[in-house]
Amino acid sequence: MATTITKPSLTPFVPATESRPELTIRALLLGAIFGVLFGAVTVYVGLRAGLTVAASIPISVLSISILRAFGRASILENNIVQTTGNAGQSIASGVIFTLPALIFLGFDLESTRIFALALFGGWLGVLFMIPLRRQLIVEEHGTLTYPEGTACADVLMAGERGGSFASRVFLGLGLGGLYTLFQNENLFSLFPSTPNYQPDLGSQHLLRGGAIRADVTPEYLGVGYIIGMRVAAVMLAGGVFSWLVLMPAISFFGSHLATPLYPGTTLIKDMSPSQLWSTYVRPMGAGAVACSGLITLLRTAPTILAALMEGFQSLLKREPLGRPREAHPTGVSARTERDLPWSVVLGGSVLLVLLLWIFLEFKPVPGAQVGAFANLAASFLVVLFGFLFVTVSARIVGIVGSSASPVSGMTIATLMATAAIFLVKGWTAPAFAALAITIGGIVCIAASNAGDTAQDLKTGYLIGATPWKQQLAIMIGVIVSVLSIGTTLNAMNKGLESFQRMPRPIAVSLNALPDGVQNQGPFTRDRIHLTETPGSPTKNPGAPSLTPQAAKVGSQDSPGEITNARQYLLLNAIGSSTLADGKYLYSLATQQIEIQWTQGIGSEKAAAPQGRLMATVINGILSRKLPWSLVLLGVALVIMVELLGVRSLTLAVGAYLSIGTTLAIFIGGVMRWMVDRAIQKEHDRHVELEHQASLELWHRDRTAWLAAHPEFDPANPEHLSPSTGLPNRITLRSPEIESEISSGSLFASGLIAAGGIVGLLGVAIRLYESATDRTIPRFSDRNPLHHDWVSVLMFAALAYSLYYFARRPLEQAPEVNKK
Repeated sequence: MATTITKPSLTPFVPATESRPELTIRALLLGAIFGVLFGAVTVYVGLRAGLTVAASIPISVLSISILRAFGRASILENNIVQTTGNAGQSIASGVIFTLPALIFLGFDLESTRIFALALFGGWLGVLFMIPLRRQLIVEEHGTLTYPEGTACADVLMAGERGGSFASRVFLGLGLGGLYTLFQNENLFSLFPSTPNYQPDLGSQHLLRGGAIRADVTPEYLGVGYIIGMRVAAVMLAGGVFSWLVLMPAISFFGSHLATPLYPGTTLIKDMSPSQLWSTYVRPMGAGAVACSGLITLLRTAPTILAALMEGFQSLLKREPLGRPREAHPTGVSARTERDLPWSVVLGGSVLLVLLLWIFLEFKPVPGAQVGAFANLAASFLVVLFGFLFVTVSARIVGIVGSSASPVSGMTIATLMATAAIFLVKGWTAPAFAALAITIGGIVCIAASNAGDTAQDLKTGYLIGATPWKQQLAIMIGVIVSVLSIGTTLNAMNKGLESFQRMPRPIAVSLNALPDGVQNQGPFTRDRIHLTETPGSPTKNPGAPSLTPQAAKVGSQDSPGEITNARQYLLLNAIGSSTLADGKYLYSLATQQIEIQWTQGIGSEKAAAPQGRLMATVINGILSRKLPWSLVLLGVALVIMVELLGVRSLTLAVGAYLSIGTTLAIFIGGVMRWMVDRAIQKEHDRHVELEHQASLELWHRDRTAWLAAHPEFDPANPEHLSPSTGLPNRITLRSPEIESEISSGSLFASGLIAAGGIVGLLGVAIRLYESATDRTIPRFSDRNPLHHDWVSVLMFAALAYSLYYFARRPLEQAPEVNKK
């Protein structure tokens, strides 16, 4: 006999019979603006910190305040704003996890390629989520909680009832923006952006080669606060191992070598900490991240397979998309049950396959022309993997939330399967690695967007939104946000780049280039600005380049500028035993490699650990040309950590990133720990006061006390102490420890947005200066505040502001009850 499963009943905030303004022009415009801003901020912060944070709640908070200022706004309008804007964050997350791998594989980031791949992946995630909505969001409402979507619904309902949260976000934006203006090295640079200490202790030169530094930015402080003390501490542990154990060990054992040690091209004794990190630690960290990613994939494989099977079963059991289970008594489909029609899902999927085939056929990766049939097969492969992992992602985020969704594991599985197919076909040239990244990138973007789409649809289900309007808003948000995402990615790659003269020029013959080195033709720029000679001390480690006014000494070439850069040829090294991976400028006059060109993405300022992971996986399968001794050191580190019972992925990312990143994030985690402790102490104090008042009533009027505590059971020793004969603390309540909609998390979100927006302004100014040879006024390095201790004090003041405002309660409407 079949068992009937009764789904939990839900009465949405806005009944299905009620119609309110929803898909309005102002909601779409404001959502599009937020999509552009938060998409760009996610690219900026994610490339630098290796982490992304959800944007739906801060967007909701800002939307409530902004639309309220322009007149009464409905809760459904605010939901459309956050739905449209959140598409930018989810697309950006998928993009930065995969497409930077193209740089590490030696290819350029083409704007048209980024735009197309982000658009295809984003729309696939929305289209494939449409047939899953009713099963996952409605039928399994009591099973799949979708934590971010539920929290966002709480914010929207509180705003509708009169609650006000926006002040915390605006405070974070204001203080963080003002701080970044004077901290960022691309802007006013009043004090150092990265206080730095390089130990060299005693006659034995203890810890030489290591460094203690912190990128004192508001976005790192905010990220650390949101992820919490535990995760931030594990990340810092990885940084401490790399920068204070491994790098000093490399310096100690290698300082006596008379020749460079592969993959380095400079003597170890002449290397700065930043060079030791980029040459030796980064490949080891890439191996650690790759190994921990594979372990995460194996660990989550049962969950992924179970989610996939459940998704298929639910699709087989459900009714056709055009016939919803619930209908209005009149026989017309209820407003809250209408999805985009089935024709949109099928027609859109076929159209995307066709567009992807056209793109691969007429805009192929240079060197990866494989024919029309193979491109069609690749297009179907994208759709197949996309559907599989959209189904998995949409279900998993309902259980663990978007931040814990194993999107990277799904992407690794896609890349490994694709690379295995290529290996069987004999497609092992570097261009095919880029093609594999193209396929994996679209799948990653689709899975990332599907997870956030599911969260948005959960929010809509709780508040009574119209599904098809949300789905349309997400697709509009995808179109708008991909424009800013590609622009930001290219801007950071160019704005944070650096050119350095080789300490010792390397003579090579163009007729017999070393293995793994390719001649990519003439260098196409007229002038470049050089950083200081490698190995020389720098006040601002990791800074992208000298400012034009400091670099330019005259109309002729100076130590900081080359005005006839077209004289050089561009060489690209991938998996070479002679040169470290990267790009180099070769002089035809001297027949030597004279200058190393370090791309902005992959540098210490924008390490992009997930992109490096994807490139390592692809290179390991197709070319098998990696610095294996360093990669295997990272693998051994991960195995050791796993044997200790610690989840290795967070530590591996920390080992890969600069300690300047992980230390600043850790400070944010410490602030979170201090706030939680302060809230717990305040809670304990109130509980003790309530208990003392309860005992006074117990002694004064026993009848009144019993009436106030009907749950009291004198036979229960947990209620009545056998030793004292007095009631125990039965009034105990749980403390309101920090949540996603707390004062601290909203203030931290403002800090992240401020650091990203103002930081991107600095990158834009840097690009403007390079293009026009004009400069903005900046404080001199000799100004009285340009000292490391000033940076530390200023960052401490910003951290205290976070601690202070996190402890102040939010203004809420009296009707709102915390869950």
